Amino acid sequence: MQQYDTVKRATGFAPGSDPPEIFLMANTLETGGGERQFAVLAEGLGSSNLSVRLGCLRKKGAFASRLNGIREFPPGGSLLGLQSQRARLALRRHLKDEGIAVAHSFDFYSNLMLIPAARLAGVPVVMGSHRQIGDLMSGPRFWVQELMFQLCDRVVCNSKAGADYLRRRAGLPERKLAVIPNGLPDAAFAESNPALAPKSAVKRVGMIARMNDRAKNHAAFLRIASKVAAEYPDTEFVLVGDGHLRSELERQAKDLGLGERVIFLGERHDIPAVVGALDISVLTSVSESLSNVIMESMAAGVPVVAGCVGGNPELVRDGETGFLAPPGDDDAFAKAIGRMLEQPELRAAIGAKAKSEARARFSLRKVCVQYEELYRSALAEKGWPHVAWAR
Repeated sequence: MQQYDTVKRATGFAPGSDPPEIFLMANTLETGGGERQFAVLAEGLGSSNLSVRLGCLRKKGAFASRLNGIREFPPGGSLLGLQSQRARLALRRHLKDEGIAVAHSFDFYSNLMLIPAARLAGVPVVMGSHRQIGDLMSGPRFWVQELMFQLCDRVVCNSKAGADYLRRRAGLPERKLAVIPNGLPDAAFAESNPALAPKSAVKRVGMIARMNDRAKNHAAFLRIASKVAAEYPDTEFVLVGDGHLRSELERQAKDLGLGERVIFLGERHDIPAVVGALDISVLTSVSESLSNVIMESMAAGVPVVAGCVGGNPELVRDGETGFLAPPGDDDAFAKAIGRMLEQPELRAAIGAKAKSEARARFSLRKVCVQYEELYRSALAEKGWPHVAWAR
């Protein structure tokens, strides 16, 4: 009874038989993997019997038009400035007015905005997200996020590697950490017309990543491409993404003598079509939690060669659903790519296994059920009665 009264005082209404109000918040709605995952999850949870409301800090980006009714709480130029404080107050009022039962931030900046506002609003269950390993975060950024996580009932990580890092470095207890992978919509598994027309006898090796972060390590991809190109003359290389590093990468490709054998596709939103144009998908990042690109490649049946970092081994079983290479070992990457170029039967077998595993583990329906169960169990701890959230 005491828990019941606590929830009633916090939200302004007593827990009932109606599905509780869930509030999800992200930073922006741009074209990165995290933003794409937010949009996919918001749509997936919204199609269930959950009552889902959405918010963001800046309503800009390719996914803004997909998410109807999303509310913007702009912090201005700084999360510490006057405009930011006004945005937090507006967010607090919104959470109270809507009777939000679960407030869940999705990334670093929304963690800093939503978590304290939700606590001040008396939201019964407050959750943060850690969708990276954390090894590339500066000390101050990690410290301030750790402070926010102390206020949470749960912190959702999209990989075991990310959760393990938080446990070791931030000392978060096991009971507070939840590991739920990214989800893939049905469209990721469907056949798609390739973004590039096939060429007779030509195989394409590609990398999909925004060109605004050196940790993605595009430079290594181009070095590996030059090694593969020397041995396999009928291979083209595709770079998908855009950003301030693009001109530098174009110069590097020219200096390596790759010339027209490298195609820069720029920013694309038709990822299934882009993946469908590749024979091999490569990821040379030096840090990954749970790569959307690896998952989308697996879903399309395209074999992957990736660095053995972070959560990549949680996705790729070396030699079975793809190949893992030591980070920084260009020769190992080139050898794995060459092996699959030489053996079409191996490419097909690995692609088929990868697709089957992706469907079994990462379908959006399965992932949404995990989120629903997480919300249900966290609310039950606060005295919320069992609610059947049938799909």
